[in-house]
Amino acid sequence: MTSYVCTKCGKTAPVTTHAPACECGGLFELDFTPPKWDSSRIHKDTWSLFRYRDFMALEGNAWERVTMGEGMTPVIPFDQKGDVLFKMDYFMPTLSFKDRGAAALVAHMTAIGVKKCVQDSSGNAGNAVAAYCARAGIECEIFVPENTSPKKIAMIRAHGAKCNVVPGSRDHCADVCRAKVREEGAYYANHVFNPYFYEGTKTYIYEVFEQLGRIPENIVLPVGNGTLYIGAIKALEHLLASGAIDHFPQIIALQSELCNPLELAMRQGLDAPAPCDVKPTIAEGIAIGIPARGKELLELARRHGIRFVTAPEDRILEARAEIARRGIYCEHTTAANYAAYLQYCRQYGPTPDTLITMCGAGIKSDH
Repeated sequence: MTSYVCTKCGKTAPVTTHAPACECGGLFELDFTPPKWDSSRIHKDTWSLFRYRDFMALEGNAWERVTMGEGMTPVIPFDQKGDVLFKMDYFMPTLSFKDRGAAALVAHMTAIGVKKCVQDSSGNAGNAVAAYCARAGIECEIFVPENTSPKKIAMIRAHGAKCNVVPGSRDHCADVCRAKVREEGAYYANHVFNPYFYEGTKTYIYEVFEQLGRIPENIVLPVGNGTLYIGAIKALEHLLASGAIDHFPQIIALQSELCNPLELAMRQGLDAPAPCDVKPTIAEGIAIGIPARGKELLELARRHGIRFVTAPEDRILEARAEIARRGIYCEHTTAANYAAYLQYCRQYGPTPDTLITMCGAGIKSDH
């Protein structure tokens, strides 16, 4: 049976626990090894990411009460050359890729009987958790930092969740929310702490593999707290261990140049995120100065030869405009993905066969 394992002390706990982390303070990971990849185990009659449920650590059929058809997003060429592919991951019920993780996490919460939860977010994850909690009938309270897009706040509240706007940084917002968790014992439906979120985000890679029949040579992943990054790497490791792919692609991990604790750590050879002077950035979705799983993110980077690059702040809106002129209206943070890719090409030369996620819709970040 699947259980939690503490990443710090190694102690196990049942996945039915409502505790957000181990007693020692370490974060949980799942003691779960998916079966060998076999395309015949894809449930092709399920038109959502739960078609990959045989490879996800899910309990029972709670997902059926939660799903809204999330996932199954198209992969399209960005231009005529076809060097760059976009995975249109904002084609989701709440207009961001965070629906992948939220659907899996709320399915788990439903399975273990959670009635009320709290969560902190820069906006997209909070909106996704609020929507799926509404679907499942779970009471929800979200904490967001003061620079969050007003449209994201409006969406969270529209789902019936309470939304608290916290003065200060994204990291301070997390501290305020976690204090409530400690004081009141509320279930912490956090996309960083709870490993069930990664069970959803790893389907990003499964979909690409099913759609293309291969994995592109280069994969661009935004990294704030690293929810897509961790999920994607888990899935790629699974495909490699299964013999479905014969080598690991080059992961291009990006951060904002105004908030880059992981990129700095890689350059300086550190095992933990580097202290950095966090400045306001329009790439709000990755503005995380102290990522909770920072050591894990860096360990994965070293294991797989991942390269970090920063998105130049003064090139993000330019990138967004270029993308929009090709018919794709994306969020500021999403445009940073493409801006960082162009910066990577400036540093390393032409980089064809690259997959970039369009992880958030532009209509949510017009502010």
